[in-house]
Amino acid sequence: MSTKQSLSIGFFERHLSLWVIMCMIAGVIISRYLPIIPDFLSNFEYANISLPIAVLLWLMIYPMMLKVDFKSIKNVGKNPKGLFVTWTVNWLIKPFTMFVIAWLFFSVIFESLITPELARYYLAGAVLLGAAPCTAMVFVWSQLTNGDSSYTIVQVATNDLIILVAFSPIVALLLGIGGINIPWDTLFLSVLLFVVIPLISGIVTRSIIIKNKGTDYFNEVFIHKFDNVTIIGLLLTLVIIFAFQGQVIINNPLHIILISVPLIIQTLLIFTIAYSISRLLKLPHNIAAPAGMIGASNFFELAVAVAIALFGADSPVALTTIVGVLVEVPVMLLLVRFANETRRYFRYE
Repeated sequence: MSTKQSLSIGFFERHLSLWVIMCMIAGVIISRYLPIIPDFLSNFEYANISLPIAVLLWLMIYPMMLKVDFKSIKNVGKNPKGLFVTWTVNWLIKPFTMFVIAWLFFSVIFESLITPELARYYLAGAVLLGAAPCTAMVFVWSQLTNGDSSYTIVQVATNDLIILVAFSPIVALLLGIGGINIPWDTLFLSVLLFVVIPLISGIVTRSIIIKNKGTDYFNEVFIHKFDNVTIIGLLLTLVIIFAFQGQVIINNPLHIILISVPLIIQTLLIFTIAYSISRLLKLPHNIAAPAGMIGASNFFELAVAVAIALFGADSPVALTTIVGVLVEVPVMLLLVRFANETRRYFRYE
């Protein structure tokens, strides 16, 4: 990776997998030697949602929504082929390939290593990741591949609007097929808390700041006030989740690797599909690369939030979504490098 690329991604984002491992270690230590902490936190719940974790998750997701300019949707008609690739791969392909790949590994290939009950819960976590295509980190991947930033904004904005109507039905359908019944009211409450409210709050905040201070101030100053808030919220959430998961990790360290395998395969597959379709449609590289990245990566903040709301922070489902955080950054950086090295194949005569 070039120096320019290395400097384009933030220090915390570049080493996110390292922070996840450190949070895992801290959480396991707390679980082992300070169990009073997760026991105390478990007392603060409403409708099966941990209130302390809900606050932290909201702090993570709200800054993501601030970055999305929904006014860009007016440009949706300009070069729509890239948007069709994004929508098709994200919503008609990705959730279902994730289900099939996860089911194949957890229920068939790893059958002798994982109990049927764990297989179902790991499958549920994978489904939540598969039904939540990336929102915020796409801006980073787009920047690292010299993507068209304006077009990426349109891709992300329209994708977020689709999440509002498609996420819940797809999750309910695939979890039902996987043998897990979920309460619709809790699922809708999760989407309301972790998508609708942050989304509306982000739109209102963005409009007010830009109206009073201007677009340059918003993009260059205001948005960066939340950089540390986001990463602190993420890291504290991970510590708490791993504190709840400590005994499971101690007893089953191999499971972290087992969960990683189908998630990595899914990431590589979805990128290949989106990137290849973009090449067949002769899209320019600065649109094709972000189109591949947005489907390959996940809106893991939403997946973690919904996993906790539906199944609890101490569930195998939440653990699966956290492993998704662990593997995403190194795999996506590998795909960034691949996209940059294959740029010449997107020059058409």
